[in-house]
Amino acid sequence: MWYNPDTNMGIPVMASTQRILFITGEYPPMQGGVADYTRELARALARTGHEVGVLTSSQAQPAADDPSIQVFPIIESWGWGLWDALDAFLADWQPDVVHIQYQTAAFAMHPAINLWAWRPWSQRPRAVTAVTFHDLLVPYLFPKAHWLGLRRWVTHTLARTLDIAVTTNPEDTAQLRPIRPDVVEIPIGSNIPDNPPADFDRAAWRAKWGVPADAALLCYFGFLNASKGGEMLVDVLGELVDRGQNAHLLMIGGRVGASDPTNYAYLQKVEARIAEKGLTPRVHWTDHIPSQEVSAAFHISDVCLLPYRDGASYRRGSFMAALEHGMAIVTTPPAAPYPDLVDGETLLFAPADDARAMTDAVERVLTDGGLRRRLGEHAKALSRQFGWDAIAAACLRAYEGAVR
Repeated sequence: MWYNPDTNMGIPVMASTQRILFITGEYPPMQGGVADYTRELARALARTGHEVGVLTSSQAQPAADDPSIQVFPIIESWGWGLWDALDAFLADWQPDVVHIQYQTAAFAMHPAINLWAWRPWSQRPRAVTAVTFHDLLVPYLFPKAHWLGLRRWVTHTLARTLDIAVTTNPEDTAQLRPIRPDVVEIPIGSNIPDNPPADFDRAAWRAKWGVPADAALLCYFGFLNASKGGEMLVDVLGELVDRGQNAHLLMIGGRVGASDPTNYAYLQKVEARIAEKGLTPRVHWTDHIPSQEVSAAFHISDVCLLPYRDGASYRRGSFMAALEHGMAIVTTPPAAPYPDLVDGETLLFAPADDARAMTDAVERVLTDGGLRRRLGEHAKALSRQFGWDAIAAACLRAYEGAVR
């Protein structure tokens, strides 16, 4: 099932005001795509008049500027003690919907959340239960567990035991459908609205991050990890410089997230590659910045390079943000068909392991202003399918379907 935003004439209101609880391993000010996604979806649902709560890590904090969302940052550990803590909280708060925002690393790679509803002695809440899979990576159990198929079984158990299973992209849908035929596909939206500061000035913002006014500026948004092709960013930048381009690279946002400790080791590998190629003066890091400054960073850039090792996907918040900002995007072909992503019209594709082809695509965008504008316009048009009100509407329809 795929929600159709064209049929959304305003968010449907459920028969009565519902109390909706999200369970997430990360929430702002923790840095991470699932943290930002949960906040934006909670805000959209709260605008419909529903009561929204977020049960999350003790590292999170309630936001003073979000009084419509009740944040409960009380989970110290996502280990086996989670079961009793979660049962007690649900008995006290009595939600009508319990919706897990699942990303393996955000739950510390521990299977407790996966098996919570499966337990034979589980006291299932009198509520609709749902899970959104932000990835299908398997948790850690013990050495050699993957040989027994247990790690995949744990992930599939989470999908089987709740009332609703949601994926965010075609490739995850295809993987999950054999064990959950009624899976619902709801793409994510951009966590960064296209909303630069009111006094935005391209030259001034370039100067803020040390980018020359006349540079050909590539940008990358998101944390670095091995699946995102950080080394390819460096290789493409180096090749452009070798070809005589005054190219620079703007790395937008925090360098590593809160959930996956392996990201830091990969960051060090990328930084070493930058230094080895003598590109340090051409790479500019914004580090973690407010969303309006992220928006400004997109607007001062000429092309967005997202060299994902596993292909472009609607589950990538960085990709959705680039669409939202009408960027000319160079990325890698998706692992599954995406009818809306047309090479040469919506964006440009290049193989993940071919630095020369990736550089050719970037250089083509940089030297062809007409192509750059067309790609940006088509990306912006596509992004309108993924507004947060439409995503909230799709979730409400899924909840209602489970009630029926």
